[in-house]
Amino acid sequence: MTHQAGPLASPHPARWRILGFLGVAQLMLILDVTVVAIALPHMETDLELGREALAWTVSAYTLAFGGLMLLGGRLTDLIGAKPVVLAGLLLFSAASLVTGLAGSGGMLIGGRIAQGVGAALLSPAALSLVVALFDGDERNKALGVWSALGGGGAALGVLIGGLLTAGPGWPWVFYVNVPIGLAIAAVLTVLLPASPRPAGRPRLDVLGAVLVTAASTSLIYGLIAAGERGWLTAFTGWLVLAAAVGYLLFVLWQRRARSPRMDVRLLVRRPVATGAFLIVMATALMIAVFFLGTFYFQHARDYGAWQTGLLFLPVALATMAGADLTGRLIARWGGRVLAVAGLVVATAGMTVPALTLDTVSVVAGVSVAAAGTGALFVVASATALGQVAPHEAGIASGIVSTFHEFGASLGAAVVSSVAAASLIGTTLDGFTRGFTVAAVAAAAGALAAAALTPGRPRSHDHAPS
Repeated sequence: MTHQAGPLASPHPARWRILGFLGVAQLMLILDVTVVAIALPHMETDLELGREALAWTVSAYTLAFGGLMLLGGRLTDLIGAKPVVLAGLLLFSAASLVTGLAGSGGMLIGGRIAQGVGAALLSPAALSLVVALFDGDERNKALGVWSALGGGGAALGVLIGGLLTAGPGWPWVFYVNVPIGLAIAAVLTVLLPASPRPAGRPRLDVLGAVLVTAASTSLIYGLIAAGERGWLTAFTGWLVLAAAVGYLLFVLWQRRARSPRMDVRLLVRRPVATGAFLIVMATALMIAVFFLGTFYFQHARDYGAWQTGLLFLPVALATMAGADLTGRLIARWGGRVLAVAGLVVATAGMTVPALTLDTVSVVAGVSVAAAGTGALFVVASATALGQVAPHEAGIASGIVSTFHEFGASLGAAVVSSVAAASLIGTTLDGFTRGFTVAAVAAAAGALAAAALTPGRPRSHDHAPS
């Protein structure tokens, strides 16, 4: 089992200021999942990218982010949050500069991978700080703020991406991270207290990182390739099988490793497992509709990048509203009711453009769905992290963030294949199929959430020691 280098003193006098700066840093990471969505058609033209390369522009970032997330969480537990946060910020800023300078698809995807590595260091360390700095009701409020930034930031990414792409050009969706990242790093260098040194020599589970990242890459590659090769072909089947074997080897290795990357017993706890499931659902649905929406507006309706960005403004507002309302209600109502409600709302929203495809139905439907996914972000974080012990905070936050990025990879891969013909502009049927698949997935998720999500705890202030 992992141990944290030492919890921060509580209450820390600057905890809300620290939360603000960490929230902006996390916002950058989440923005970079969706900020590229509107820029994708422009990258497609400038760099002559095919459909698979477009999908990898999203998935390369999220796979590196998610695949190395638990390594970042483990590193946080071993050497403390401050050095990991600062290293992640600096690497992410440098990689953003490289990605903006990309002149080819290979350089673009390589830069996105490097961004993902920086994000994998920063995100679990930052969330671990949030969990350590706050307790009881304050922790629930802080996690609500964190989740609202994450969910709303994903929607705002499309708006900001549209404005930057229509203005100075698509490279600026990456360049903008550089001054912001450096400024936050400078402030946190002063604001964060020094991290205590671990008693023993830190060990990192590199083999575990390789196994889980390779397995995830195989799965996502199979899902992306299914758009051309077919869902039931031997090629797709072998890649999915290889992924399953990789995940099995990862679990077996975690049971045997001297310094495991993840305590698999933590993942099988009902709250953590349910939180992981809900975060996958929320992120996959969110990425799917952004992918579909940006290509529908720009390819099928000939809207410009800035117009497309503005059309997503109601989506951003609805996501933040859903997260904020859920943060206020979760202590009273519990996670189960709100998780099911969020997925039912998402199902209703996705059904609208699946039945009637036009600009109004897409904006209205996706906005309704966004309120539901915003609720899921809060429920997922509060369910998985609300009652973890302090020494488990780093690895538990790493698990939640890992599944967040895996959901993004999954959503981009599946929807790019389901809607393949529409993404290259030959028909509108793919958009309808994409929204239909999203609606069915949300409905199935609601049934699963009703069975899996724990009810309201008898005392939400209690946390295990």
